[in-house]
Amino acid sequence: MTGIEQKLAGIRDADLLAEVEAARGGFLFAQIVEHILHRQRERDAAAAAADAETARRAGLGRDQRRRDAVRLVIETQPAGPENLQHIHSVLALCGLPYRDPGPVREFSRTYGRNSLSLVAGRLKNPATGAWEPQGLPYGPKARLVLLHLCTEAVRQRSPTVAVADTLSGFMREMGFAVTGGERGTIRQFKEQVHRLAACGMQIGLWDGRGEASTLNVPPFRSLDLWRARAGEETWSRSVQFHQDFYDNLIRHALPVDVRAARAFSGSARKLDLLFWVGYRLRALHRPLRLTWENLHGQFGAENASLRSFRQAFKADLAHLCEVFPKLPLSLDEGGLTLQPADPGALLVPPRQGTKSARQGTDVRA
Repeated sequence: MTGIEQKLAGIRDADLLAEVEAARGGFLFAQIVEHILHRQRERDAAAAAADAETARRAGLGRDQRRRDAVRLVIETQPAGPENLQHIHSVLALCGLPYRDPGPVREFSRTYGRNSLSLVAGRLKNPATGAWEPQGLPYGPKARLVLLHLCTEAVRQRSPTVAVADTLSGFMREMGFAVTGGERGTIRQFKEQVHRLAACGMQIGLWDGRGEASTLNVPPFRSLDLWRARAGEETWSRSVQFHQDFYDNLIRHALPVDVRAARAFSGSARKLDLLFWVGYRLRALHRPLRLTWENLHGQFGAENASLRSFRQAFKADLAHLCEVFPKLPLSLDEGGLTLQPADPGALLVPPRQGTKSARQGTDVRA
């Protein structure tokens, strides 16, 4: 078999074979065959890579496939206005309870020199007129509700946000089926709206040198309820942010890539990590070092022991890095180090004017 025949044997795709026949007997036929063979090999390599990727994804678990798909989308489609939602920067640092606290009416969490305190409140029942105690907000749905409502307030430039229709659409966007009934998702999300609207919130700030201040910043001023017809779900018409909270939100709204939030919509701590890392990276001028004790205080409310927390936190952080593999962070026996990042490694676009000096070490949480 001659050299030209060997090359022709390597061309298999019908359209490429048609090009060969059209060029046969013409000037520079050998060179044309060489070019067509090169295209065939490129196609073969792309097909082999696609088959390998399909086989790799088939070996992943459901949640891992979801994170992998989100990573691919984020890498190939940069975040645009349609992908960005917003949450108050304070809420990026102050995590709510991870699980239902049950009858507990107060909750507090300390992060570095700052603390969050929540007190469960009451709402007026539209059917009976009686006060009904509400529990403390908790879990991933409370965080997603806050993300949605803060986003709508920023988009509409209004402290009053409609809930009934937009929240159902948001639930669908986040991958939740909108179902009614006693155990339906509508009831679960509605419960978190009520708990958030009723609770009181305080932020405690301490300078480490004897000076401290307490900020009373309840997120909502009012919640309108209506009584549904028999057989329908009771739903909220609107919520109105407290004016001080709303004004502060407009000044300090933290953008969040909703595609990443969707990947972690089932985990409260992973959402907290997403918010927290996004907040830190956008303004980080020098390396940030946190000990395991620091991390346990901020993210380990549900882990009684530091040892069990370390195992869970490592897994959660690994999942975040699956979606954002360029994150400039590392874990070691002493804790976590977060480095200033180039824009390409950030969760969302950096603020205008952010510097990237890489000098010194910030040891405060």
